[in-house]
Formats: sequence, structure tokens, C-alpha cells
Amino acid sequence: MVDRIRLWRHDALMQHMYETAAFWGDKVLSWTNDPNDAFWLAQTYFNARQYSRAARLLTRPFRMAPPHRPPSPPHPSANGFLLSCRYLAGMCHMQMGHWSEALEIIGESNPFQKTSNRGPAVPNNDGGIKVEASTCYLRGLLMQKLNRGDEAKESFLEALSLDVKCYDAFQKLVDSQMMTPDEEWNVIQSLAYSSQTPHDAQFVQLMYTSRLRKYKHKAEHALTRKKLVEEYGLGDNPDVLLSFADALFSDFRFADCYAITSRVLGMISIHNQALPMHLACMFELKHLHSKLFLLAHEMVDREPDNALSWYAVGMWYLSKGSWGQARQFFAKSSLLDPRFAPAWISFAHAFSFEGEHDHAITAYSTCTRMFNGSHLPYMFLGMEHLALCNYGQANDAFRASRSLCDSDPLLLNELGVLAYQRQNYKEAAEYFEQALSVANVTQSSHTTWQATYINVGTCYRKLRRLPEAVKAYEKVLESDPRHAVALSFLAICYHLMGDLDSAILKYHETLSLVHNNNILDLLNLALDAATVVDQPRLGDAEWRQRVAEWKAATGQIQPQDDSTVDEMSIG
Repeated sequence: MVDRIRLWRHDALMQHMYETAAFWGDKVLSWTNDPNDAFWLAQTYFNARQYSRAARLLTRPFRMAPPHRPPSPPHPSANGFLLSCRYLAGMCHMQMGHWSEALEIIGESNPFQKTSNRGPAVPNNDGGIKVEASTCYLRGLLMQKLNRGDEAKESFLEALSLDVKCYDAFQKLVDSQMMTPDEEWNVIQSLAYSSQTPHDAQFVQLMYTSRLRKYKHKAEHALTRKKLVEEYGLGDNPDVLLSFADALFSDFRFADCYAITSRVLGMISIHNQALPMHLACMFELKHLHSKLFLLAHEMVDREPDNALSWYAVGMWYLSKGSWGQARQFFAKSSLLDPRFAPAWISFAHAFSFEGEHDHAITAYSTCTRMFNGSHLPYMFLGMEHLALCNYGQANDAFRASRSLCDSDPLLLNELGVLAYQRQNYKEAAEYFEQALSVANVTQSSHTTWQATYINVGTCYRKLRRLPEAVKAYEKVLESDPRHAVALSFLAICYHLMGDLDSAILKYHETLSLVHNNNILDLLNLALDAATVVDQPRLGDAEWRQRVAEWKAATGQIQPQDDSTVDEMSIG
């Protein structure tokens, strides 16, 4: 009879009929007084969200069963069974918000850490996931709740090393950006796949590798995706498609990335990893702003308790320039999920876009502490200091960012801007060249890097490397023939080189697009110079003197300010 009712309990639990499972499971426990039956009844209470009841059952003492007690099914070894009970009791207390009590139950460290029969090289006997790994993962969650970030990271790493199948620990490490890109790569490549999953080692390693950030190891990532598609037939799997989308997003190919994330969301309406990328692409592609509005409303209606839903609303307000309302919804998103990095970063962006640089600096500084494996908060922090002309602090922030990731072309561009502002034009040109070199390797759109081409061209002009400056500006005009800044700077280069006909032509083209008094003055100067035969090239000092003389002669003397002509593009 007991075995039959155990079967009822099990079937009800599998069919999510928790009251039925609890009703019959309670009768079995009354008959047997067996800890194994108590454990399964506690599982039923946990699934029914009766956490206090489950925790009380798991921690209460059991009387000795009567001699005629019906036999219970065999269960794991005593240590493993007790650890399972502790793990479930800890989960109950965590769900109730009793984080310290939960940590006290499972312990602040792994008690089996130094035992010879347990460890990363020892596979689980039944081929499943080790309870020790799950307990380490729970310990990491509790450390996060208690703001003990370093210990949380160590617990997640221990969970993943104990059992490579513990994807939850991997996801926390990656999504919370607890490791630098180099750390991620080294950890994932060094796990004990062969000893723990001898038949599936390559598959598990490929799946984890596909989720890593794409700033480095471009060729290895491409090979990983190819193997997953061709050898494992996962070309239509959402997580593999996400890897393709992530690579495109890292290369600033937003339209292509959007096409793939749309496909993913067509299969899974709320995909926690694809949605932030999807929303960012919709923000970047202005013609999709109306769809962003509709998607945000749909998400709020469907999942109002999901941080992603309110993040989507914040992104729509950000796209419309409603900075205050955007911050309101980003704050709500971060309250629902305090470890959701995009909401924190976007909250700081809203201050930056509004020109509230001091508040932005505070917000970005918070992000650097919370997501210390990401270089982006430090980079954005440096950009804010750069906008305030705090060059020393900007340099410190950029250096900190580069120590975490030295292959981001955006960061290299900002280092170039900083060097330019310090009038170190040679160093600035080298940074811009590095940024463009990395961008070319990633095959990203030339349109994305127009500002950097203008930046490097301006450095070449300052260094009197005029032919190279001309090539840089022409690179911009290849993708946008009506780019007024590139046209005006190209005209100045021709003027400095003594090619007055080309300079006059480009000045006219610039003025046909925008009205700029400085460009008009330079055009008139070029026209005057064109009347003189064999006009020599002008040096910087003579150039400025001739401009001043022309303005004085025409009664247009103004305070000396050629910032419009020599403005450095930042971004």
C-alpha cells in the first residue's frame, strides 16, 4: 500500500498537482517516518511555494520508526542525502529572504573541498549533476545577496569546476560579468570536461565557448559556431543563433544582429539573453523606434514582473530623448533585478545624454563596482571625465578599462581623443590607427567608424602628413559623399597643399550642405590666393596670419577661435 501511494505522490508531483502530492505524501510520511519520504514531501511543499513548511519539515528531528515500518526505496549515501536536504532547506530560506539563515544551513565553504573522493576530476556516479555543485551555486547566490561579490564569484567558479553541467553557475558568471574576457576564456578552456563528461566533452565546451564575449579569439568563435551547426545540427537552436547575433553586435552590425535576434524571439518570446541585444539594435536603428514602442508595451502586458519589460520601456523613452522618464524605468528594472547590467549602464547613459556629467560619473562609478569584469563602465566613466576636461581622471579610467579589455576599438578611439586633447597628436594618431585596424578585422561597417576616420585625418593634418589626411577624409566620403565635416577638412588639406582648385571646389560643396562662417572665410581666402600665380604652401603661423589679415581687411575681426575648423570628433 505504501509503495502504491508513493507512486500517487510521484505522479501528482510530475503533473504539478502539488496539493494532491502533499496530501498523499503526508500519509506516507506518517506511516514510515522515513527521512527520504520527508525529503520528497518537502520537495512538494517547495514546488507549491510553501517554503516555511518545507524548511520546518527538513530541519525537524525524526523519531525512530517502528519495527514494522514498510521499507523505503533506497536513496543515496548518507552524506549525499543529508547534503540534498541541506541544499533544499537552504533554497527554502533563500526564497523567504532569510539569506544569513540559508548560508548557515549550507555553510560558508564547501565541506567536501579537500576530500579525495569528491572534486572536479571525479564524475557523478549516476551521471547527473552533483549536489555539491548545486550547493556551491546556492552559496554564490547567497553571497551576492549579502553583497560579498568576490566570494560569490569563487562559489560560482567552484560549482562550475565541480560539475561542468552546472549551467546556472556559468550563466551567473557570464551574465553578471564577474570575469574579464581573458578570465572567461581561460576558465572555460580549462574545465575538466573529459573526466566529468567523457562522451560529451567537446559539445559542452563548444556550447560554453559560444556564450563568451566576442572581443577576442574571433577565429576560434567562428570555428565554434561552425562546429555546432555542422557537427551537432544546432543551426536553428536559439542559443547558437544568439552566439551569431552577439558576434554581429560586437562588430556594430546592428541590422544583421536585429535580423537574428528577431528569429530567436520568434521561437522564444522572452529570451533573457537575446532581448537586451534586440532592444539595443532597435535603439540604434531609428526606423525601428515605433516597433520598439509596441514591443515594450507588449512585454509589460505579458510579463510585468520581468526586469526586461521595464528596461524596454526605458529604452523607448531614451530613444525619444525623455531622459528623466527613461531613468525612472531603468531604475524600476534594476530594482526587479539588481544584477541586470544593461539597466544600470542605461541609467547612467540617460544622465550623460542630458549633460548631467556629475550624476553620470556617480552612476558609472557604481557600475564599475558592481560589474568589475566589464571594461565598459570604466570606458564610459573616462568619457564623462573627458567631457569635463578632467584629463588625469579620464586617463585613469581608460587605463583601468584597457586592463580589462585591450581590443575594443571604441576604447582605442577614446584613448586617441584623450591624447589629441593633450596635443599629443602622434600618440593620438597611433590609437586611431589601432582602432581602425581592429574594426577592419571585425569587418564592421565603415559608416560606424566615420568619426574615427575624421579623427585620424585631423591628427595627420596636425602632423603635416597631408596626403594621409586626404586619404582618411576620402574614406569617410566613400560611405557618405555628403558628410560636411569630411568635405570641409578635405578642403583645408587641399588648401594647405596648395591645390587651390580642389580646395575651392570642396569649400563650395561644404557650403552647399551647411552654412559655416569659418568655411566661408576660408573659401574667400582661397579665392584671393588663387589670383596669385605660383602661390607657395602656407605654414601654420602664416596660415593663421593670412586669415586674420583677410578678416581685418573685410571688417570681420572676431575673437580668435578656430575650434570649429579644428574640432575633434568624439564618439
